[in-house]
Amino acid sequence: MEFLPIFLDLQDKPCLIVGGGATAARKASSLLRSGAAITLVAPVLGEALAAQVAAGTLHHYPRHFLPSDIAGNRLIIAATDDATINRQIAALAGAAEIPVNVVDDPDACTFLLPSIIDRSPVTIAVSSGRASPVLARMLRTRLESLIPAGYGRLAALAGRYRERVKARFTEQRDRRRFWDRVLQGAVAERIFAGQFVEAEAVIERELAPDALDAEMGEVYLVGAGPGDPDLLTFRALRLMQQADIVVYDRLVAEPILQMTRRDARRIYVGKERNHHAMRQEEINRLLADLAKEGHRVLRLKGGDPFIFGRGGEEIDTLAEEGVPFQVIPGITAASGCAAYAGIPLTHRDYAQSVTFVTGHLKDGTININWPALAQPNQTVVFYMGLIGLPIIVEQLVAHGIVSTMPIALIQQGTTHQQRVYTGTLATILELVMADPPQPPTLLIVGEVVSLRDKLNWFSPPEHAND
Repeated sequence: MEFLPIFLDLQDKPCLIVGGGATAARKASSLLRSGAAITLVAPVLGEALAAQVAAGTLHHYPRHFLPSDIAGNRLIIAATDDATINRQIAALAGAAEIPVNVVDDPDACTFLLPSIIDRSPVTIAVSSGRASPVLARMLRTRLESLIPAGYGRLAALAGRYRERVKARFTEQRDRRRFWDRVLQGAVAERIFAGQFVEAEAVIERELAPDALDAEMGEVYLVGAGPGDPDLLTFRALRLMQQADIVVYDRLVAEPILQMTRRDARRIYVGKERNHHAMRQEEINRLLADLAKEGHRVLRLKGGDPFIFGRGGEEIDTLAEEGVPFQVIPGITAASGCAAYAGIPLTHRDYAQSVTFVTGHLKDGTININWPALAQPNQTVVFYMGLIGLPIIVEQLVAHGIVSTMPIALIQQGTTHQQRVYTGTLATILELVMADPPQPPTLLIVGEVVSLRDKLNWFSPPEHAND
């Protein structure tokens, strides 16, 4: 390890920056966030620093650097465009044993400013030593995407309870067990979801004398999106890897299922036409019972759980049973499949509204308000409409949609098995009969379908020429 990572307390401490350009402004911004009292020496200031001086957040000497400027500072940054002056500042700071950073000259530095992930009071610093600042920034960007902003609020909550926890648990082992549950479990997830009052209520229960014997689990209702694992949200992925039981549907793609914890128990509750692995009421009951046994239960649904996913029914039962739960939206099939097919659902020249409809048959009919779907300048999306396609075509034409209206059928959208059938209401049945698609499928009806030839961008390997 070439440099020792440390965190300096610079609150109200005098620090010197020499230079007035964009680089000096970036350094000043970092020091200001730490509460430093900054003196700036530069004959000319850029726009950003001039604004800071006008706001009174730092003190400015409008002149060139003088050796006497070194004295009394806790930290110095040389950020001029003159390498000789920068080296002089570094030498003087070194003689005074004051830490110094010289921009674009790592060999002259006695400390480096890292790339910072600020989740105050949590701060994460990334440095490549002198090797590659660009790489450090790349790593910071990657970590930014993995560390929710809520970690700062979680740390603040932990700080408020620290002394009570020490008083409650005298053994270090018990304190560690407590903090493991809090920082990785229900308290943390409520903080991330913005449920601050609920988070404090949970931590109070955890501090109760019998908390270790009466732990309640939680249900995570997660939308897995239309199929492409890259479309998962960060929160969805985090919860997928925390749950110890996974209850999943038929429409959850296998690559997404593989992203759950390897040791998690998996329970399949998928539904197919005329065959349900488990009735919806049984699923609702199962989720509540598993959580009451203390499990973290992942209810994984294709698409979005609140769009034809019956997620509302499931959390209704959980709410009645007093079971904690979270809902994590997913990209619904209409949005994901349309985007990957190159079909915008709305377009100011073709469609000013979009309607989502379920295409499930009931008693041989589709119970839909057909006249409402036969309106001009509208896109209609049918979920699960493959079996009912003949009725859908018949009813749309019967209610005034011209038979030349464009229609698209998307098979297994966003995945490598995606296929897109495009035609009109008059031709789509013949196309589907000649080459039957594999479910799940999605139907899009409207003039926007005509844009596919121009906007198509996604070509899965299996069907690159479709």
